[in-house]
Amino acid sequence: MVRKLIISALILIPLTAICQNDSKLWYKKPASTWTEALPVGNGRLGAMVFGGVKEELIQLNEATLWTGGPVRKNVNPKAYANLLLAREALFKDEDYTKANEYTKNMQGYYSESYFPLGDLIISQHFRDSEPSAYYRDLNTKEAILTTRFTIDGTEFTRQMISSAADQVIVIRLTANKPGRLNLKLKTRNPLTYTNTVISNSEIAMRGKSPSHLEPNYVRSDKPMVADDTAGCKGVRYELRVKATSNGGTISSDTSGVTIVNASEALIFLSAATSFNGFDKCPDSEGKDEKKLASQYLNAAIKKGWTSLFKSHTADFHKYFNRVSFKLAVPANNKNASLPTDERLIGYTEGAKDPELEMLYYQYGRYLLISSSRPGGVPANLQGIWNKEVRPPWSSNYTTNINAQMNYWPAEVTNLSEMHLPFIEFIKNTSVTGKAIANDFYHAKGWAVHHNSDIWALANPVGDLGKGDPMWANWTMGSPWLSQHLWWHYEFTQDKKYLKETAYPLMKGAAQFCIDFLVEDKKGRLVTAPSVSPENAFIDDKGKPGTVSVATTMDMQIIWDLFTNLIEASKVLNEDEAFRELITEKRSKLFPLQIGKKGNLQEWYKDWEDVDPKHRHVSHLFGLYPGRQIAPITTPSFAEASKKTLELRGDDGTGWSLAWKINFWARLLDGNHAYKMIRTLLRPTGQKGTNYSKGGGSYANLFDAHPPFQIDGNFGSIAGMTEMMLQSHLGEIHLLAAMPDEWTEGSVKGLKARGNFTVEMNWKDKKLTKAIIFSNAGGDCKIRTAYPVKVSGAASKSLKTDYGYINTFTTVKGKKYTISI
Repeated sequence: MVRKLIISALILIPLTAICQNDSKLWYKKPASTWTEALPVGNGRLGAMVFGGVKEELIQLNEATLWTGGPVRKNVNPKAYANLLLAREALFKDEDYTKANEYTKNMQGYYSESYFPLGDLIISQHFRDSEPSAYYRDLNTKEAILTTRFTIDGTEFTRQMISSAADQVIVIRLTANKPGRLNLKLKTRNPLTYTNTVISNSEIAMRGKSPSHLEPNYVRSDKPMVADDTAGCKGVRYELRVKATSNGGTISSDTSGVTIVNASEALIFLSAATSFNGFDKCPDSEGKDEKKLASQYLNAAIKKGWTSLFKSHTADFHKYFNRVSFKLAVPANNKNASLPTDERLIGYTEGAKDPELEMLYYQYGRYLLISSSRPGGVPANLQGIWNKEVRPPWSSNYTTNINAQMNYWPAEVTNLSEMHLPFIEFIKNTSVTGKAIANDFYHAKGWAVHHNSDIWALANPVGDLGKGDPMWANWTMGSPWLSQHLWWHYEFTQDKKYLKETAYPLMKGAAQFCIDFLVEDKKGRLVTAPSVSPENAFIDDKGKPGTVSVATTMDMQIIWDLFTNLIEASKVLNEDEAFRELITEKRSKLFPLQIGKKGNLQEWYKDWEDVDPKHRHVSHLFGLYPGRQIAPITTPSFAEASKKTLELRGDDGTGWSLAWKINFWARLLDGNHAYKMIRTLLRPTGQKGTNYSKGGGSYANLFDAHPPFQIDGNFGSIAGMTEMMLQSHLGEIHLLAAMPDEWTEGSVKGLKARGNFTVEMNWKDKKLTKAIIFSNAGGDCKIRTAYPVKVSGAASKSLKTDYGYINTFTTVKGKKYTISI
């Protein structure tokens, strides 16, 4: 009898029966902390909404409000001399401690910080009765927040959007009884600001960001420089708040805007800054933030809520609706009916909840659309959502993985346009990085290090020797960033972009690598000094160290860049001489090595780690996001990678867990990848900064490092996509690493390299049907677990150790159906 009950509980509901539990985050109470609040954003304006009853807190951000200004020049004239000394210590003496000290002397200044715009507080006046029927949600399909409650016998509703179409945030307040809306709108900012009355229904908050702010991890008696006498630092901002109402009266003074006895009200928030580019003085060369904020606002208030919401959803749906992801769900999935915070707990305790996994996947896409839009700046370490004056790690662009991880899902989840701000950022860093390559290394091309910011900082950070080289002096920023330039071409097949943008930038990164590489005693090309990001080794003498020669990640990143550049040169049919040069250089790169434990070595020598469970697994770059290692092409190194992951363990920070989803997917182990998804979706408290363990998800499904970092949200959905579809080996691998838990499902709209759009249905983990749409034409190669038929094209089928390969030629604009 017990066995029958268990079987009954596992009966699956057909895909068509899946309800809204896969599209909404919802809660039965207001947020008590920032990581319980809910995010909206239009790529530029962001808000975290708490859902309070008598006092609603809306924490605001504008993506270009950063401290500082254009980067300084010639920041460390002694850097090159110390480079030579560090190399002498490494090669002549093998003195890693001395090399570490010389490398520290190659540092420049810290990056600047992303700054909060401030808060809007809505104080709503009621009698003393307590609210009932409280509810708040974020609808990821419509990109709208709703808060609803009943008090004093009246139901009050707040709806909120951040519209990219109209470049404003709009809040709609309604009551189901006339004349019951009584409230006051107030603004505030952590630093000095002024409030100005624009009209009887509109106020403006104005201020300026600090000219410099030390990172939160630096101890300083005076971490903030409020102003700069040079006049070229500190970004001006303006926030406009305007209210309109149906019924009632509106008045304003410097303390805020007051609405009395209204039945419905619209609140418009418009903001702008003087930021005018990474190389422009935000004061003398800045944009007119007052004019911009006013223009956005005045255009929006001419429209009613219905029109604003329609244009908002049309814009959002254009991107979001491209991808559909459905899993069959267990019958009577009680966990899915719980509020999201409780649902997360039940899931961690073992509940099967595929709808939560579907929600999390599309939530990640929602966050990317909301924090990165064409024409804007890229998503930073926290997307566009930050409340701290000194945010964690400056909320900057951390280029030893985190900035790149933000954009891992951009192409594969059909959000290629959201990749463009990052590509523009890469262009900017190539400009500042050219000076750094020349000044620090006497090298051609461009160089970027561990941290950057909106000003495209490229120097090693550390404030002239105060930083630890294990992170501050990592040199591989430009070749890793270049991977994204190549990816955008692979997925779009845009040869004009490849020729005019990607190829020149990739070549510049390769020129830096060529000049930075030196030969070891055996004539192999190595990097020196070299670090494996944020990790440390124990050398032959039993001493801990961080600076050495030819760390595995360095060599893999350079191999990846050279390989991509060789292919790009062939596509363009040009620059043959340079292609031959990097082909020859690639053949001499220090090779991958397997250590005594059967693992892939991280270091030049087979050293032990100071922290064997370290959160970074940098030496598996060649497995993901690179393509140097794969079970199909390099089985021995794939097996060594698996051993490495087993030794590292399955714990880690939130973004580390996300990276491991991708690793296991690339190893074609769907069950282990799925295990990492469940580990990442474990509830994490508000406190704790154990950077090696404790990662998971907050109540609002933000990734917990801890603290919050958005890269884990983005990296995890990239990994979930890799489980379903892979295309990095020149073939489209359908259902590449499916877990046992995803027995039946469908996905539509994923992208594969070659600019193919893919749709798949499966049952019992077996493909039942797939449709491949060719957006660019050309040859297509698919890999499946079982023999398939391709309709609409003549295909050749080949059996391999990893399933079956079908190759066929496609016509641009045509669909091809794959069936069993």
